[in-house]
Amino acid sequence: MAGASAWLILTATAHATDVEISALFNGKAMLSINQGSPRVVSVGQTIDGVKLLSANSSGAVLEVDGKKQTLNLGQSISTAQVSGNKPSIKLEADGGGHFLTYGSINGRPVKFLVDTGATWIAISSAHARAMGIDLDKAQRGAVTTASGYARSYRVILSNVKVGDISLNLVEAAVIDNMPGDVALLGNSFLSRLEMKRQGTVLTLTKNY
Repeated sequence: MAGASAWLILTATAHATDVEISALFNGKAMLSINQGSPRVVSVGQTIDGVKLLSANSSGAVLEVDGKKQTLNLGQSISTAQVSGNKPSIKLEADGGGHFLTYGSINGRPVKFLVDTGATWIAISSAHARAMGIDLDKAQRGAVTTASGYARSYRVILSNVKVGDISLNLVEAAVIDNMPGDVALLGNSFLSRLEMKRQGTVLTLTKNY
C-alpha cells in the first residue's frame, strides 16, 4: 500500500540511527535512513546497518543496531535506550493530540491510548475474555461512562509491554460494553514511569 507513512527513531548511548518508513508493500518497504534519500528495501536486505526482516501493507519488522523493532502502519513511535540503560519510548501525538501506540497485555497484541486521567489500565470485557483473563473471581464494581454506569472488574495483569518497557503485575479495570478496540493506558502503568512532554512528543522512561 503505497503512500502509507510512519517513522521510527532509534537512539543508542554512543550513536543514533534514524529510520523513516514512508511506504509499505508486501515484502518491501521504503526507508529513509539518517535523513537520507528514501530507498526501497526488500526483505532480507541490509542498508546502513538496518535490515528489513519482514514487511506487508500493514507493518514491517526491522533489525536496527542488532535489535528487532516492529512498526505498524500509521504508528508514529520512537524507541531509545537512555542513560543507565533504562528502556524508553517516544510517542508522537496524532492530529487530535492523542498518543496512540501498540503493545501487549499478557503477550497479546493491544493498541493503547495514553490516558493520564485513568486510574488503571482499562480494557473491555470482550478484550479480556479474548486474552483468557478470568473474570469469575475478579473484584466487581461499577464505573461511570458516557452511557451511564457499567459493570467493572478489577484484575492484575501478569505483564504489560509498550516498546521496550515491560512491567509485571499491573492493575487494570475490565469494563463491560467498553466501546472500541483500544485499551486505555492509565496510571497503574504510567505512574511507574518518568513522563516528559515536549511539544507533540511524549517520552516515557522506565524508573525501575
